[in-house]
Amino acid sequence: MNRILNMLPEFCLSHWLLRIPLAIIFIQQGLSKFPVTLDGAESFDLPYIVWWFAAYGELGAGIGLLLGGLIAFTYLHLDHPWVEDIITRFSGLVICCIMTGVIWIGEPDSLLDVLLYDNLHVLLWVGGLFFALRGRRV
Repeated sequence: MNRILNMLPEFCLSHWLLRIPLAIIFIQQGLSKFPVTLDGAESFDLPYIVWWFAAYGELGAGIGLLLGGLIAFTYLHLDHPWVEDIITRFSGLVICCIMTGVIWIGEPDSLLDVLLYDNLHVLLWVGGLFFALRGRRV
């Protein structure tokens, strides 16, 4: 069995299979809030400042995920490898914060309700947590 497993090629770029869809979702959601207006915030019963941070946070997190991955193997590669790590980790943290807010605004009755009935938001939260914890070492 080990011989068969060792024959399989290792796909070291597999983080892109998670990074790209997650970035697209957050960029799309961020752009859908533009222009950031008070009416948009009131439609979700949120203060304007929260709506503003959500819109720019979603857009920035999506761009940051892509940028953090692209810096690793383009001419943008910097002398300081920690820069791409910080960008990726910060983007993952922002995604977790935004998704926590989205789940919280839904006012679930229990954690079990969130896990059973709010699958998409939990999946996005876990994706953000993955990049927040792993950074560029994915």
